[in-house]
Amino acid sequence: MNSQGSQEHSITEAAADWAVRLQARELSAAEQVELARWQAADPRHPEALAFAQRTWDALGALHLEPAPTGTAPLLHRARQAKGAARRPPRRRRILRAASAAMLVMALALGWLQGPQALLYLEADYLTGKGEVRTVRLADGSQVELDSTSAIRVDFSTSQRQVVLLAGSAIFDVAPMAGDETRPFVVRSSGGQARALGTRFVVGREGPGQAWVGVLQHSVAVSLDDPARQGAREQVLQEGQSARYDSNSGVVALDGLDLQRATSWRRGFLVFDRQPLAAVIERLNHYRPGRVVLANDALAQRQVSGVFHLDMLDAALASLTQELKMQRLDLPGVSLIY
Repeated sequence: MNSQGSQEHSITEAAADWAVRLQARELSAAEQVELARWQAADPRHPEALAFAQRTWDALGALHLEPAPTGTAPLLHRARQAKGAARRPPRRRRILRAASAAMLVMALALGWLQGPQALLYLEADYLTGKGEVRTVRLADGSQVELDSTSAIRVDFSTSQRQVVLLAGSAIFDVAPMAGDETRPFVVRSSGGQARALGTRFVVGREGPGQAWVGVLQHSVAVSLDDPARQGAREQVLQEGQSARYDSNSGVVALDGLDLQRATSWRRGFLVFDRQPLAAVIERLNHYRPGRVVLANDALAQRQVSGVFHLDMLDAALASLTQELKMQRLDLPGVSLIY
């Protein structure tokens, strides 16, 4: 394991331990200070803890309950740890360590197998590779999910909230009218987009970064916490788009063509003088297997074209032929050089 992988593993272990401790009992004052310091020490720590807690909850949703006369499974025993004051301290320490170890394995499994492994537990709606899907929500709003995308629907009496867990989606929002008085909000990556009109797109680019584009009317974009620099919130009008993260705040994307960026909803991808490396990365988002560009000199070659989602193999063959590249197909991988 390289140093970066070792560091990530250490963060995973610490996050798992805190998740188990938070579930087991109320933290002491000293532990609360320790937790606050750990979270402040690295911007990855709060996200890792939140992920560990979601994983813990997802594992709990698997209904690992003890048989009436048998030995309780480890997860159930750990979830009963709030009554652990009657247990010997050594047993509590062993139980906590074992539970944390199990959670670390679950987290590692989720990360090694990609986001899909845990999205099946978290998401209400999700799409596979190359799949584009439209779903209708309880309020009449429609959501168009891009390939490998996922959402969770958290409607309450005060707001209509949707959490974008992965990928990107277009939201066609049922208006606030008549009995419907709740605002429509899409949350993702430490920020939110609140509908002030009808249709917009949100794309999750990572744990702390996302972008929003307005297809009709307007949208209010804001961060959960103040950014280190830049605006914390901004209202986008039709045709405008912005990217947000905790470092730069909400930043306008003046050069983004929203029709091209959302062409997947019409069944094709559009490239206009894009670097080959970016085109390959985009194709990998929709095409089964993976294309690897093994020649760095080709990465910046400009590519223009319209590729249909159901003909991406033909598009790849056309690319290799027109750019006079060699292609080697292996199980699950196509090597271009």
